[in-house]
Amino acid sequence: MSTDKFFAGLSHTRDRILPAPALAWLKSPQGMWSVFAAVHLFFLVFAGILSLRGEAFSDTFIYRSWVDVGFDETRITGPSPWVYPILALLPMAVAHVFGNAPFLFLWVLMITFLNFLAVAKLTSWGRRRQAIPAALWWISFTGLLGWLGFARVDGFTAPVVLIALSLGVAQPFLASAILSAATWMKVWPAAVVLALFTVVKHRVRVVLAGVLVTVLVVGLALSMQSLPKLLNFLLQQGDRGMQLEATFTTPWLWMSVMGLGGARMYMNQDINSMQVDGPGTQVMSVLMQPLLVAAALLVAGLIFWALHTGKRNGGADRTELLLLGALALATAFVVFNKVGSPQFMVWLSPAVAVGLAYSWKAWRVPAAMLIAIGVLTFVVYPLFYDALSHNNPVMAGVLTLRNLMLVVLFVWSVRGLFQLGRRPSAVPSKHDAGAPAGAKES
Repeated sequence: MSTDKFFAGLSHTRDRILPAPALAWLKSPQGMWSVFAAVHLFFLVFAGILSLRGEAFSDTFIYRSWVDVGFDETRITGPSPWVYPILALLPMAVAHVFGNAPFLFLWVLMITFLNFLAVAKLTSWGRRRQAIPAALWWISFTGLLGWLGFARVDGFTAPVVLIALSLGVAQPFLASAILSAATWMKVWPAAVVLALFTVVKHRVRVVLAGVLVTVLVVGLALSMQSLPKLLNFLLQQGDRGMQLEATFTTPWLWMSVMGLGGARMYMNQDINSMQVDGPGTQVMSVLMQPLLVAAALLVAGLIFWALHTGKRNGGADRTELLLLGALALATAFVVFNKVGSPQFMVWLSPAVAVGLAYSWKAWRVPAAMLIAIGVLTFVVYPLFYDALSHNNPVMAGVLTLRNLMLVVLFVWSVRGLFQLGRRPSAVPSKHDAGAPAGAKES
């Protein structure tokens, strides 16, 4: 069955469930903001109830304990706060400004505000009606992943990256500055910086913005007397083993499930991570870092090739290249990573959301795949993670399917880059939903 028939079937099913007036309302600014409010109000109320009881949730327990002792490693048992880049500590400090009790509520409130800004930018505050379905998709995906986006640092970076991608190639300095700040909070936005650098005309602006942000970060580290710890988030990853959910761990996952070769699952208490050990895992763990770097460089090279081959073929759509490149590189950061934390799925949504606003038809395939990936991730964590960590074969199958879909998504984005380089022109099709802000570079 062709993708056109598949999505036509989905649209037919949707139309049978939703009356035309309800569908029209959903695609209006009022409907979009109502859905946004409903999703985020749910998490705010939940966070508020827990905060009134003096509790946190998921990783925010760890974050709160870190800031409660002033990020002093000598008073911390378990993972160090310096496994994160330094800017990740700022929202933790802000959420703790009134003490432990309201920490979770303030944390979710800050993420809600950033999500609000991201949706506002994507849709020009609701004025770009063509982009509203893309915003609804992003809100739905955010709600689907739930606390993976609301109780982790990744929840701060996703809307920030979405805003930067919405600025696009038109404002490379500002986009790079935003992405660089996000990178000093969580490493993965560096993938989008690399895509931006490869695509734009004025690459010096991208570099300059990154340098200026880094200088400010170094100044912050000096003021905190933490300069020696500035790069700990990179240095502390080398001793990590193969995490249970990582894509390349899949063979050892099944060896553990079937009791082969002495493979086993175990909890690494130092970093609070479930890992898999077995024949060859130590070697693979060492190889993963250079493999990730090589994959990123190869994708960047493909973006560069697509840009210049596209010019020779009559034109190159830099915005489309940026979005495809951002998705390919972000997916590479997930697929070729020895860490496979479930919140990594959050990394993939900004490029898809902006892509849907740019061309709904062209981006509906990765959007559908990412929804399926989100559902499978939710089934694994938080629903049945305990079963998975006790060698349940059904959950191992679910995780394997999720990992296979990540590989397919990576292949789709790489194939898209190759096709874009071979395309004879960069004229948007009649199906495009309108280019996002910054579709043309100044």
